[in-house]
Amino acid sequence: MLKIKWAEHLKQSMHGLAESLGDLLVESFHYLALFGIGGITAWAAVTAFFQMIEKGHITVDDILLLFIYLELGAMVGIYFKTNHMPVRFLIYVAITALTRLLISDVSHHQRPDMGVVYVSGAILLLALAVLVVRYASSNFPSVTAKGESRSASSSRSTEAEAADTD
Repeated sequence: MLKIKWAEHLKQSMHGLAESLGDLLVESFHYLALFGIGGITAWAAVTAFFQMIEKGHITVDDILLLFIYLELGAMVGIYFKTNHMPVRFLIYVAITALTRLLISDVSHHQRPDMGVVYVSGAILLLALAVLVVRYASSNFPSVTAKGESRSASSSRSTEAEAADTD
């Protein structure tokens, strides 16, 4: 009986060590990837900005591109602070990208065609998706993680909500 308890204790200790090591590796990768994505986004934004200055004039397309970089950077920041990916930011990026496409298409082609209607419809659908996500997140909040107090999760979701407002 004594040997079995010793083996069980060793097994639990080994399991705890493996879980802690696994958590450390996952968290390390998580932060490394997050810093990498944030750095690449900042680099791309700065590069695009200098290209705009070098070009000598800035178009609405260029400004919307900078907004896309801003939204991506905000997404990384929110994810870094809360460990939650704000789905609405992905939708905002898609709306901005489609708006950029729409403006570019209309400014380069004198006569708008059915493509304008399709892109406008896609923007409308994404705007409705934002409404659905906002409604769902306010009326059906996500379940708190194990071991996390309600006050910690509510303060984190409040931070995400504050940063996620228009």
